[in-house]
Amino acid sequence: MAHAAPAFRFRRSRRSRAASSAVRWAGLALLLGVVYGLWAGLIRRDGGPLTAGSALFGVLAGLVFAVLMYALHRAAPSLPREPRAMAWAAFAGISFGFLVSAGGASVVRSTVFGLVAAASVFAVTFYRYYTTE
Repeated sequence: MAHAAPAFRFRRSRRSRAASSAVRWAGLALLLGVVYGLWAGLIRRDGGPLTAGSALFGVLAGLVFAVLMYALHRAAPSLPREPRAMAWAAFAGISFGFLVSAGGASVVRSTVFGLVAAASVFAVTFYRYYTTE
């Protein structure tokens, strides 16, 4: 009776998995930073012509978003589940509230929208962390 040859499995070391995860998250942060920057620039433009000011605003907003997202991803795993969910919620609420305020909305409106976004993200991330840990 013939037996199948054992399948070759490529084993990655723990270091290469961590590096792969870091590169993947850096790419995701960069992609979302570009989208965030384009969105912020278009909001700032308000349907008018593209100016250097709105383009610079979009580039800086996207860059800050990407750097903060990547930094939060690197720092968050060391936190317990409640503060980790709160950190992601604060990041999402501040990011969304900033975009609303960049559109010319009042401080109250941008605060309310930011708090709604933060509460939603907190509920989802806390549920995820609570059920997977």
